Amino acid sequence: MSSEIAKYVSECFIKPKYEVQEAKQPYYLAPMDLGMLFAHYIQQGLLFAKPSNLGDEQFSIHKLLQSLKDSLSLTLVHFYPLAGQLTSLMDEAGQKCLVYVDCNKGPGARFIHATLDMTISDILLPTDVPEVVQSFFDHEGAVNYDGHYMSLLTIKVTELLDGVFIGCSMNHALGDGTSYWHFWNVWSEIHRAKAGESVPVSRMPIHNRWFPDGYGPAIYLPLIQPDDFISLQEKPDQLRVRIFHFSSDSIAKLKAKANEEHNHNNTSSEISSFQALSALYWRSIIRALNLAHDQVTNCRLTTNNRHRLNPPLPQEYFGNCIGALKTTTTVGELLEHNLGWAASLLHQSVTNYGDKVVRDFIHRWLHSPAVFKLDVLTDCYSVMMGSSPRFDMYGNEFGLGKAVAVRRGYANKFVGKVTSYPGVEGGGSVDLEICLPPHSMEALESDEDFMNVVSLPLKG
Repeated sequence: MSSEIAKYVSECFIKPKYEVQEAKQPYYLAPMDLGMLFAHYIQQGLLFAKPSNLGDEQFSIHKLLQSLKDSLSLTLVHFYPLAGQLTSLMDEAGQKCLVYVDCNKGPGARFIHATLDMTISDILLPTDVPEVVQSFFDHEGAVNYDGHYMSLLTIKVTELLDGVFIGCSMNHALGDGTSYWHFWNVWSEIHRAKAGESVPVSRMPIHNRWFPDGYGPAIYLPLIQPDDFISLQEKPDQLRVRIFHFSSDSIAKLKAKANEEHNHNNTSSEISSFQALSALYWRSIIRALNLAHDQVTNCRLTTNNRHRLNPPLPQEYFGNCIGALKTTTTVGELLEHNLGWAASLLHQSVTNYGDKVVRDFIHRWLHSPAVFKLDVLTDCYSVMMGSSPRFDMYGNEFGLGKAVAVRRGYANKFVGKVTSYPGVEGGGSVDLEICLPPHSMEALESDEDFMNVVSLPLKG
């Protein structure tokens, strides 16, 4: 089945339903947006079971596609930058460039219809995420800089024999995971309203760009050449990608264990569920990689900076406002100590991460603007967590009922990458997608400390 791919049927481009006055002005990118030009697009999507009937009507893929297009056009009125394209403007000396969004450039957001002669079980039952899932998304191999000539947003709807996958690929330079799922939530809200005209939105996106005092709105970067990004478009070496499920009960027990071991150090602070889970997979993955004990290892947690700024930014701020919270030790120290010790390190990093750390990082970047490179932020001796189980993924409905699973494309995958989702049953359950070389994944699957915490997934 690895040779199967979703078959292209048709495509069109979607523009905002109404003219947006703000779209006539350049949409400048903030510092944390510009730093993301190196990365791949965000590729995540929802798998739905195909309903046998809808009241007195039979399910129609054509009616679904039309309703998705109509609601997307209304949604783009509020998320109008996603219908534009990136544009670069050189300075007079030809040494720097300004990258911004021209909201009226290009044909709009891309909308693709595809089919696949496979079932939901073919997607969900294999131990590893099947490679065919990669074909559920647009922008394969693209990096955000490619938004100069590619759509900044693509919706790809793939009809399975008994299901529908709605895949969304969004340029990461325009928004982070918080913004990405905010777009989904608003799109779902508008779709459920089934209105042909403008629909009131409960949480409007905020497009006022955030810059530290004295900076912006136009920030010039050192001259960028398209060839600088070619190596980033290559697929990673062979990786196994598997999703591990953790029930709310399993996580509660893990948290209790971490706190019991943590409190032996006579501290009154409490380890969170997320810190306990992160400590578990950090220790387990590093053990599976079989590294030298004196090797330095990091656990990087992608974190939302909005509420850490003072004054805080609203969660509706549309853009990138994230950081990579880094905790460092050696392989020997990590594995010779227990879960509580590792969780304590992560807890301390979280405690120390606040407004000053965020602003200091941004000010350093502004004094020497640069596009981050993936090989600087990652290595094969560490782990990096992306996404969040706090995002409202399963609350998105499009007339198909609740989704049965979340899946993502190959974008931004590398050794030690961990992506977190809420479990389909909710209640604090979590799914972790882990990427490892085959021999390391086999070692992880044989790790009793790790697998004893893993739960059987809820069957849809």
